[in-house]
Amino acid sequence: MYADNNDYFNGDLEMKNSFDLLIVGGGMVGATIAAALGNSDLKIAVIEQHSPDSFNSESEHDLRVSALSIASENILTTLGVWDGIASRRVCPYRRMKVWEVDEQRASTEFNSDHIGSDHLGFIVENRIIQLALLEKLKSFDNIELFCPVDTESIDYSPGCSMVRLADGREIIGKVLVAADGGMSRVRAAAGIGVHSWDYDQHALVASVITDYPQQDITWQQFTSTGPLAFLPLSGSRASLVWYNKPAEVKRLLQLNDEQFLEQLQRTFPACLGVIDQLLDRGAFPLRRQHAQQYVKEGVALAGDSAHMINPLAGQGVNIGLLDAAVLAETLLNAHRAGEDISSYEILKQYEQQRRSHNLLMMQLMDSFYRIFSNDLLPLKLLRNIGLGAAERLSPARNKVMRYAMGLEGKLPALAKGEKI
Repeated sequence: MYADNNDYFNGDLEMKNSFDLLIVGGGMVGATIAAALGNSDLKIAVIEQHSPDSFNSESEHDLRVSALSIASENILTTLGVWDGIASRRVCPYRRMKVWEVDEQRASTEFNSDHIGSDHLGFIVENRIIQLALLEKLKSFDNIELFCPVDTESIDYSPGCSMVRLADGREIIGKVLVAADGGMSRVRAAAGIGVHSWDYDQHALVASVITDYPQQDITWQQFTSTGPLAFLPLSGSRASLVWYNKPAEVKRLLQLNDEQFLEQLQRTFPACLGVIDQLLDRGAFPLRRQHAQQYVKEGVALAGDSAHMINPLAGQGVNIGLLDAAVLAETLLNAHRAGEDISSYEILKQYEQQRRSHNLLMMQLMDSFYRIFSNDLLPLKLLRNIGLGAAERLSPARNKVMRYAMGLEGKLPALAKGEKI
């Protein structure tokens, strides 16, 4: 701990890089926070270790993609970022279907027509979202982007924290923002603990080419070992997600391409069509994690630094972008009112809006995961009844759909398409 950090704010500003906001992590969430505060009176630094590769329209899709909700689209559109995403590569989807592996009658389908929209969301490569955001950050005079750069150390001190970069530069900020992922060094430096556990399941992701043309549906089929999921990409490309036990995922990854394609074709439902080619594959473990608190004086956690959720319904990036929108709005309102943006009382307002919402979403995904990932007869009956009821009770189904898409509920201004 550097006892004299505050000296940098007391007359030595010209000698040090000093900022109002010091965002560690320039991925989707961190860059969104910064973009939301662009052109404000706040001086902002964004530190990002890796510079994303430039986009080439002829290249194949990345493995890591996200299903962006309408609320996320609104945030990015209001910030002037969406055009940079859409001009590269996106895939809208209009329908979403969920069904049991052995009970085709136990199913439900969500359709954008039911909520008066022309789409439910977009499947977008994570790198494209980050590229468009970083491109936007470079247009703001009040934002300095340090990228690519390694971080040597992080020193949290209430109201005056320091990050020392590997090249020797020292950067200080009144508010330290953790947007550096699930293994957050900022969170550790601030002494904030987490509640966490690993699911006994991994997600295997494969990029493929099918013989079907462009599709407008994303679906999940539930099996006793976990869901099988389909995400449409541009043209006949698709992203497949196969949830299974860690040992089985390891075995599948060790197969050659021909053997792996055979396994995909045998396991995934017939509605996928013939898989013509495997482009890429990878896997990651599933983990639930929630920070014991989101804020302390002079520090705030957002995105995966604050929470890691089961990816079952693809809500991870969406709740992270909502974190970003609420945190930016909270800070900007406090700054305009002449209040101390590093105070616990101000930052607590952000935590109060987001932590309970995120915890509820995590618990819902946990319940969903546990109900659908087994063969116990009572639970099979329960979920079959539930899926059938959801299909028949269209008002309730549409209400759930609007909430998931970010069209209802308490939302920050940016998610409603309003500037802050």
